[in-house]
Amino acid sequence: MFQRLIIPLDGSRLSEAVLPTATYLAQKLRASVALVHVIERNAPTQVHGDLHLSQPAEAEAYLQKVRRDWFPAEIPVEIHVHTTAIADVAKSIVDHALEFESDLVMMCTHGRSGLRKLLFGSIALQVAASKVPVLLVQPEENRAAPVPSGKPFMVPLDGTEIREQALPIAAALAQACGASLRLLMVVPTLGTLSGPATTSRILLPATTTEMLALASEDARKYVESLMARLSAQGITVNAEIRRGDAVELIASEAQIQGVDLIVLGTSALAGLDAFWSGSIAPKVSNRTHLPLLLVPVRESR
Repeated sequence: MFQRLIIPLDGSRLSEAVLPTATYLAQKLRASVALVHVIERNAPTQVHGDLHLSQPAEAEAYLQKVRRDWFPAEIPVEIHVHTTAIADVAKSIVDHALEFESDLVMMCTHGRSGLRKLLFGSIALQVAASKVPVLLVQPEENRAAPVPSGKPFMVPLDGTEIREQALPIAAALAQACGASLRLLMVVPTLGTLSGPATTSRILLPATTTEMLALASEDARKYVESLMARLSAQGITVNAEIRRGDAVELIASEAQIQGVDLIVLGTSALAGLDAFWSGSIAPKVSNRTHLPLLLVPVRESR
């Protein structure tokens, strides 16, 4: 699963909020760690109230201190400072993940503004193409991100094999962390359909309502088959099928169930019947402070 973690840090206390989670996972997974700082072209003198690291020597000293303060000796930690000033920090992080052959990028969404666009802007396609999962943590101001505590990991599904590709990673990570899985299948209602499906909602409301009711029954059978398969692998799993808006229900159910992590399969193409069209990841990110594990998936052709 995840054996090489890469952690981009900009020197601010907020970017360091990912470190408790990173240390925890490195120990649980027995993974190596790469701490990376990218020198930014025309960087501001401060970032989130802290001195911005613009000189290679000070960035090197900073990463060395992070290694000493946060990672036990048994965790292999490599540090790297990209000394050539870069304008596109987000792209540089993706490039470094590939260079270090990392299989998980871990970062705080409250880092430099460019970092937040790593997945939620044009860089999303590059991340998906690189096939490198990204774990985003969203701490409150001046507070560290939560560390997994044995609560369930949530996996939202849309009934397609594309989203289902995130399940093996979610299951393996849950087992390593001593957590269970909670599957959430959301079927839209007539009022929450969007995209091309809006036309059928307007022109054929009765037919569309009947089709959605059938989709709910299909969803139940689909989820039951997944639960049986995961249970056979020794994984503790339960599931919920809900009707309504996917983003709202993912955020609210995660809060109600008290999950530690939301695992989302992400892709550049639309999902089922335009209900998941585009990426729901940025919308979920704006609705919850829970960590998000975004798993790039392969598209069926």
